[in-house]
Amino acid sequence: MATTPTGLASFRTWSSHAATVWPVFQARRLERLAEGRRYAGAPEKVAENIIEDLLTGVLGWPLADLNHQVARCDILVTQLGIRRLVIETKRPGALSGQHAVEGAFLQAQGYAETLHVDSVGVSDGARLLAADIIPGGRSVRAEADLSVPEPDANLFWLSPDGVYRRPVPLPHPVVWTPPTADEPSAPSAVSAQLHPKYHLPVTCFAYVGSVTEPHTWRLPYLDAEGGIDHSRLPKAIQALLTDYRGTRIRGLPEEAVPLILRRLAAAARRAGKMPPECLDPAPVYVQLSHVLLQLEADDGCN
Repeated sequence: MATTPTGLASFRTWSSHAATVWPVFQARRLERLAEGRRYAGAPEKVAENIIEDLLTGVLGWPLADLNHQVARCDILVTQLGIRRLVIETKRPGALSGQHAVEGAFLQAQGYAETLHVDSVGVSDGARLLAADIIPGGRSVRAEADLSVPEPDANLFWLSPDGVYRRPVPLPHPVVWTPPTADEPSAPSAVSAQLHPKYHLPVTCFAYVGSVTEPHTWRLPYLDAEGGIDHSRLPKAIQALLTDYRGTRIRGLPEEAVPLILRRLAAAARRAGKMPPECLDPAPVYVQLSHVLLQLEADDGCN
């Protein structure tokens, strides 16, 4: 069961500490970004330094718990030797698009699979997005804007006293605006790997069993540039809800299906195919909308 943090003494202690040190963190963050304004773009190392300042100064991690380039990951956070969190950093401004964020997350997830870590984070020094790895995808752990005047309470879930708890979404200090631009991500070791049959990177599949094992990538629905593949999207939905060419997809964990369906539905909405926005939707999208209502009803019963 999820824990409401407001009743935790550790949360109250952390909140007081974070509020006190946040102006210091902000001032140092701006100092680190100065070279980007001076030389037309800061390197990835700047974002890594900002995250180290956040982890040690705001979140309360001892510097000794931060590990670098373990199995190629940027930062591995440990606690008494237990691997808690993998963080992938990108150059400042690199994660403005949703496709770029997804590429960075999948890169971090590949490292996490190698290290058997359950939580991953990505940041470009402006935002920190973290998630727990679940079958077929990720569940949000914390999302925070690092440029706002006061600390985001959701950062508690990445602190030494919060990282092992089941997170509960907390109010953001300002209106949270996640990345929305549908832009291609920068090439990475993970996204450069292609599926042997479809010749697509991992970011193009609705289900990914293991980022490092292409044979576990199922249901392609995006093209190589990260755009909606209007031919494959309805086929992916049909493979889950009915069948495609007489064959229903097999081998997916049942607990992953709701996440996959929501991912495909989000793509269908971006393509303007879902009711009620689409006045004459194809039957496959009507059926998907009905299944989404079932999922919402199930969520309300849990």
